[in-house]
Amino acid sequence: MNNKKKTTIVLFSGDYDKAMAAYIIANGAAAYDHEVTIFHTFWGLNALRKDEHVEVKKGFMEKMFGKMMPRGADKMGLSNMNFAGMGPKLIKDIMKKHNAMPLPDLISMAQEQEVKLVACTMTMDLLGLHKEELLEGIEYAGVAAYLADAEDGHVNLFI
Repeated sequence: MNNKKKTTIVLFSGDYDKAMAAYIIANGAAAYDHEVTIFHTFWGLNALRKDEHVEVKKGFMEKMFGKMMPRGADKMGLSNMNFAGMGPKLIKDIMKKHNAMPLPDLISMAQEQEVKLVACTMTMDLLGLHKEELLEGIEYAGVAAYLADAEDGHVNLFI
């Protein structure tokens, strides 16, 4: 029997600061030897998008969603004080000054610590996202798979 503690996080938000919080918690839990899953759904999927444009066949609405959503974790906006896009630059400058790890590095660290990063397949279908547009080394599943992980969770968060 696996006695390892489990932490699961649903990342629903597409805000840079909220995604950072999710990944800081995930990395902390993994460092404490928890089995960690982050289930990315709706706007939280933007954290898993590749920075570069990937050529895939899409319908009109899928193209529109793709253009409106940020491409990659580093382009996500803030939940508060976004200041028409200046907020993220300001917070990143402050983070750099204080040697805080930026979101893309937190995501890489999570992958190194074997945090299970899961993209919600239903949301991918709704928003027209394709596997080719998302980071390598992630998993794809629906809500039932998340619930199976969360069922034994000691910590279950919705961010």
